[in-house]
Amino acid sequence: MDPRQEQLRSRLTALGFDAVRVARMEPVPDGPLQDWLAAGRHADMAWMERTAAKRLDPGLVLPGARSVIMLGVNYWPGTLRQDGPVWARYAVHDDYHDTIKPALVEAGRAIEEIFGVGPEAHRWYVDTGPVLERGWAAKSGLGFAGKNAMLISPRFGNWLFLAAILTQVELAADAPLRAQRSGFADPGLLCGKCTRCLDACPTQAFAAPGVVDARRCISYLTIEHKGIIPRDLRPGIGARIYGCDVCLEVCPWNRFAQEGRRLLLSARFDLPRLALADLLALTPETFAATFRKTAIKRLKLAGLLRNACIVAGNTGDDSLLPALAGLARHALPLVRAHAVWAVRRLAGKGADKLLSEARAAETDAAVLAEYEGDPTLTPRTAPSSAA
Repeated sequence: MDPRQEQLRSRLTALGFDAVRVARMEPVPDGPLQDWLAAGRHADMAWMERTAAKRLDPGLVLPGARSVIMLGVNYWPGTLRQDGPVWARYAVHDDYHDTIKPALVEAGRAIEEIFGVGPEAHRWYVDTGPVLERGWAAKSGLGFAGKNAMLISPRFGNWLFLAAILTQVELAADAPLRAQRSGFADPGLLCGKCTRCLDACPTQAFAAPGVVDARRCISYLTIEHKGIIPRDLRPGIGARIYGCDVCLEVCPWNRFAQEGRRLLLSARFDLPRLALADLLALTPETFAATFRKTAIKRLKLAGLLRNACIVAGNTGDDSLLPALAGLARHALPLVRAHAVWAVRRLAGKGADKLLSEARAAETDAAVLAEYEGDPTLTPRTAPSSAA
């Protein structure tokens, strides 16, 4: 192997990347992605369709690309107590897109210096570009594709942020893990017979091992989805206010997880201490101050209030009813709809009195539907077959 490649690996590790692996660039088999899109399992993430061609052919992203350097940042925090609203573990940091970016800039400079190329010879992404990071990570041997559709690392379990550097420099490829010949093959070869992740999903979002239907996925519903969350999926959200780690948490490979160096992360362990009542009382000003620099800021206040109403409706805590009744008169229909559902779920027959003024003033059809719909619906017993 070219000693320059090992020099680069050492430089990237020193920058804070916990895993550094290389895969050879080549076109990706289009079947799995195209089938997933054709089935509508990307929900309303239209950008997945728009960028499909680039995801399948990295040469459309960086002409002349020969290698992809896959980088992993371990974000396992160890024990993280969450007694109230539950946040996905990745979210209890300043936005990783922002904190990892400076190291990627330095990584690009290292490539230029070590291999004598210009800045046009590489392009990097941290979970934001048209790159199939998990597939390339598996192909490079950084981990393997699990039945939970996540990259699973024998060293770090399920807890890696991924970044990718596409480069025109031809590097020696690292070998994939045993039995994982291709990062784009069927998942689960190293999962054995284990189905814990599939069985544990609260909303039964797996259409098949390794295939997530975003329309039923709590992470999608509470983060990417901008509209009203289907009523029959709300109970399954439970206390999860932002994202979901269930299919990661139950994975046996996590027995190898260790706390990361966090050189590229900035912990926000104050977030799990926020009470649900405080979240229901957020204003634009307090939202901006509390979630500044975090990934949660992109959800915006309306999205977080929507999620908080659902969590409140699932708590059984009627002390939250005054706050929820107030949100039933919120300026935005998105918030009002979920507040009405939560009040009706908690108050039962007493909801009509609590909501009488709000209902009298309501004109939005989606919100009015919440007054009529059954708030006690439980999740379906099988994934939707709708395309």
